[in-house]
Amino acid sequence: MIGFALLMLLVLIALAIPVAASLGVLGLLLDRFYGFLPLSKAAGEVAWSSSNEFLLVSLPLFIMLGEILLRSGLAEKMYGALVKWLSWLPGGLMHSNIAACALFAATSGSSVATAATVGTVALPQARRFGYNESLFLGTLAAGGTLGILIPPSINMIIYAVLTNTSVPKLYLAGIIPGVVLTLLFMMVVLTACIARPGWGGTRTQSTLTEMLAGLIHLLPPLGIFMVVVGSIYAGIATPTEAASLGVMAGLLLAAWARRLSWAMLGQVLEGTMRTTAMVMLIIVAAYFLNFVMSAIGLTTRLTDFIEGLGFGKWEMLFAVIVFYLVLGCFMETLSMMITTIPIIAPVMFKLGFDPVWFGIVVIILIEAALITPPVGLNLFVVQNLRRGGPMNDVIVGAAPFVVSMLVMLLLLALLPGLALWLPARFF
Repeated sequence: MIGFALLMLLVLIALAIPVAASLGVLGLLLDRFYGFLPLSKAAGEVAWSSSNEFLLVSLPLFIMLGEILLRSGLAEKMYGALVKWLSWLPGGLMHSNIAACALFAATSGSSVATAATVGTVALPQARRFGYNESLFLGTLAAGGTLGILIPPSINMIIYAVLTNTSVPKLYLAGIIPGVVLTLLFMMVVLTACIARPGWGGTRTQSTLTEMLAGLIHLLPPLGIFMVVVGSIYAGIATPTEAASLGVMAGLLLAAWARRLSWAMLGQVLEGTMRTTAMVMLIIVAAYFLNFVMSAIGLTTRLTDFIEGLGFGKWEMLFAVIVFYLVLGCFMETLSMMITTIPIIAPVMFKLGFDPVWFGIVVIILIEAALITPPVGLNLFVVQNLRRGGPMNDVIVGAAPFVVSMLVMLLLLALLPGLALWLPARFF
């Protein structure tokens, strides 16, 4: 049964069938061959119950916030300000790429939105200033992954729903690892450009007056971060209510930048509906698959198999890391989370791992999946923005940053306080 399910999933993905359809079809096949009742008749109830979670209302709101910031022009001004502060470093604008992604991540819970927004602004500069194009592209693909680690994060909300973990604790836990991973990414660029000075392009110089004047453009994303995350920890709003406050703040900033119009709002709503429909369809299909797997006993068999391996605490963690790294090469990240976490998380919690700490580990593994071929979503986003050239350039440029993520996982294992210190202090 386990072998059949895995084989069929790989076949469906290999046929390039959309992820949501692949998960739904797999559920129907398992029901057809192993179900003792017509489980497909419960699809309507599963669809309703899986989308009836109040916390999930925040998903379209965070998606809308990212769309507003993408189309308001604030990202371009933010990037320009960071260029003035960071372009003197070896690697120049590539540091600005990573820093801009980290700052934009504090306003948008999506890695794709982060990579697309910063990439749109940054890519024209790569050839103009003579940067190593592959590494430049890698900074955008990898930097975009910070969108799901630095709060607010859509993937953290999904993890919280699946494991009944506190969203505020997860958000706090992601801040320090997000900053550390940003610095690790910048260290990769610094090391590469010191070893190969020609990769760093032509450095630009800014006066102190220009640098100080640019700081005003860093205030909007920081302000939205304070509105969204600050309102949660001040006890003013739930995560869902905080997302709506973020949307209102984004609209006010768009109006302040004179970019708010009916045409812009139409584009925002269309983009929000498209992305939300895709996300929710994946969620519904994955929940249906999980329902079928539980009904036919496959979930229990998988759990018993994992526990029967006899691995210790750290051996199991290593096995989970390898499992996600391999699976991330073939499966879309959101569906990967929804189908695997209900099986793996209980085993990890039973071994003594903290749910909040393990959530940050999973998010970093999901980040790695976003930039590992052949289905790393951020790789395709950056390649599409590039509009020409071999895909291999983006893959090679992103590879060193996967190593940085593995280093981050090692740091979390050795120093769990990186994730747990802030939640412990606050709560």
